[in-house]
Amino acid sequence: MLFKGPTGFAWLNQQIKPILCQTEHIFFCILFCKLSLQLTTSEIQAGDFLIGGLFEVHDMTEVTPEFLMLLQPFIVANYRRLQLMRFAVEQINNSTQLLPGVTLGYEIFDLCSDTRSFPGILDFISVNESVRPWHQLQPLPGNMTSKVISVIGTYSSTKTRTLAPILTMDFIPLVNYGSSSSAFSEKVKYPSIMRTVLPNQQMIEAMVTILLHFRWHWVAFLFDNGEYSTDGADLFLKKIKDTEICLAYSDEVNANTNFSEMFQKIDTQKINVVIIFAPGRTASMVIQAAINLKISKKVWMATDAWAFNRKLLEMSKIDSIGTVIGIIQPESEIPGFHDFLYSLQNISGQGEERVCSQMCNCRQLTTEEIVAADPAYSFPVYSAVYVVAHALHNLLQCESGQCNTSTTVLAELKTSNFTLLNKTIKFDENGDPEFGFYSIVFWNNEEAEEVGFFKMYPFVDYYINSTKIQWYTNGKVPTSLCSQDCPVGSAKLQNGIHTCCFDCIVCLNGTYINTTADPYTCVNCFATEWSTTASTSCRPRSVEFISFEDTAAMVTLFGTVGFVVVRSAGGPMCFLILGCLCLCSVSVFFYFGKPQEAFCILRLLPFVLFYTVCLACFVVRSFQIVSIFKIGAKYPSVQRWWMKYHGQWLVIAVAFILQVLLMLISYTSVPPKLYNETVLYPEQIVLACDINRAAVIGSLILCATLCLLCFVFSYMGKELPKNYNEAKAITFCLLLLALTWVIFATIFILYRGKHLQTLNALAVLSSLYSFLLWYFLPKCCIILFQPEKNTPQYFQGLIQSYTKTISQ
Repeated sequence: MLFKGPTGFAWLNQQIKPILCQTEHIFFCILFCKLSLQLTTSEIQAGDFLIGGLFEVHDMTEVTPEFLMLLQPFIVANYRRLQLMRFAVEQINNSTQLLPGVTLGYEIFDLCSDTRSFPGILDFISVNESVRPWHQLQPLPGNMTSKVISVIGTYSSTKTRTLAPILTMDFIPLVNYGSSSSAFSEKVKYPSIMRTVLPNQQMIEAMVTILLHFRWHWVAFLFDNGEYSTDGADLFLKKIKDTEICLAYSDEVNANTNFSEMFQKIDTQKINVVIIFAPGRTASMVIQAAINLKISKKVWMATDAWAFNRKLLEMSKIDSIGTVIGIIQPESEIPGFHDFLYSLQNISGQGEERVCSQMCNCRQLTTEEIVAADPAYSFPVYSAVYVVAHALHNLLQCESGQCNTSTTVLAELKTSNFTLLNKTIKFDENGDPEFGFYSIVFWNNEEAEEVGFFKMYPFVDYYINSTKIQWYTNGKVPTSLCSQDCPVGSAKLQNGIHTCCFDCIVCLNGTYINTTADPYTCVNCFATEWSTTASTSCRPRSVEFISFEDTAAMVTLFGTVGFVVVRSAGGPMCFLILGCLCLCSVSVFFYFGKPQEAFCILRLLPFVLFYTVCLACFVVRSFQIVSIFKIGAKYPSVQRWWMKYHGQWLVIAVAFILQVLLMLISYTSVPPKLYNETVLYPEQIVLACDINRAAVIGSLILCATLCLLCFVFSYMGKELPKNYNEAKAITFCLLLLALTWVIFATIFILYRGKHLQTLNALAVLSSLYSFLLWYFLPKCCIILFQPEKNTPQYFQGLIQSYTKTISQ
């Protein structure tokens, strides 16, 4: 059932008053409780199809309980946009290509107050001066349509969020030219809202890009309690979450704000960049307060809501506050619009007139003032009208020259795709524009000079010409940091709750800092890499070992050639000693070349095993000499037993078998393995063998015990005949042996470079040559130069002579 005229509005009052008074829309409750619903005058042009328009030409604020209205200054910029809508409609009606044979009309209301403008919204949704009950939410069937096919507006995000549900109930499209809140991208809540203005998400994207470009990481963010500002604040916090930007200070600004205290906090924290994400009125309060308080040396970031504000640009002493950088949708030249304005007569006369929704006393307004007004949002208004016209054109299928009569344009609006002033007009799935970009401007002598751009389509791109910006720092880009950047090669240590505040820690040797991946952690280099202090990367280590081609290796290996078999006094035992020394020299070859596990085993095994036999032989020889000259005379039974059971070979065999068992146990439990020395020489990887000292301790103790016995028996024979006394030679060999390994042990403690392998091989050779040179060389001299002393008769004579001496 439809209700016509005042009766219909009375019914609507009775039906929705109890509902709205329980909701968050308090002004609706006030409206129906306190005000009568009488349609006010508006700017109207008849046509086949009407487009609604909502422009905030005046702004009125409720100030008393009686809801008296205080008229605010006439907003010339919004009035200019209103005229731009009229111009676009007239231009479309004069077109032979778009909507041929169809005329567009409009009904435009001044959205000066939520409550006073509400009747105009009801007028938009009325049908033949009737408003349907709200329980009928589906689109009207057949020819029963709302008064307007679409609405152009509004400028304010707050007012759009308030009025949109009323239009949505009849699915009347709202093509918005100025409300950039991200909330309107939620199609579940706002299915019939499209917009030609870039949303706040992209404004914040551009803003953060500029902050990062100039490395302004310590910023203040000022906003008011409107939908536009609070949405921007929320988006900014989310956007900077994973960046280097820190929100050092944020505050909601209103008429009661203590600006002196606010700016004192900003200065105390050394914040040099201030973002004002608020409408022009709020921005004007902040800027005027900054001028009055003599705030200077700041970078101010302006949004498109006030970056073109002429009053601010021309404000006295505006240059004293610092540098103003603005982000705006660039002004587009609308062909013919200025001529349209100049063609109007008596745009605004004296006294009461019908240019506003309410009857108002507008001051005399010249065409020049309208032309010179803030041009921001000109193209969004212009394109919004054309979006509706093209959607209607497609819906009516006017391509054949005749049009149908259907008027539900919402679906066609969503699929818009046409060219206007060299721009492709289309929308994404959220009803947001996929066209347009931001200009980056610098306030220079009462002008907003373009210094760069930020584009979102078809891909993100930006450019800033910093040389055009006249910084308050006389050419140098200002800084805004909580902490100065750390020196190269230093990690950040966060100081406080903000990641922008930190101390610097120098990365040590073997670590590096990758500021791109993680500026707070010194990362350890891999085992195959190295770095110096304060490094930003690791370098490959050089792999070090002694190859067979190395000079030291060739000299050492050449020393193994000296082991020859010499027949000397002493018989087969001397041959055994020389043979074992030769076998010991085999281990020297495995100290060179690239280490392998087999090399690690053969470095120690031949030497320890056969050197044990050599030591056992010298123990036996030392004991035999003492036995012949001393024990045999005093203890003949011991001498006989020794000779009968071949005690010398028994001792040698026992020593050899015991060493074999010890080596077998050692290599089975903890075998030698490859080892890379990477600690002592960070720039190198020294390839070496790791031999467990605890595992071979038994073998070393056995060798040490044999050396001790050999030394004891040699000492006991120090009084034997000079020509038959081997004690001094053996003792000297043992001293050389001990000295060799003491020196090597000292070097091993102090040095772990690649030449340690060469020194180890030399220690082995020295151990072999100590017996070869100082024990066998004298015997070779006797064989070669005193052969008469190398006979059994000579030695028997020495024994008999020594026996007689002792018996006397």
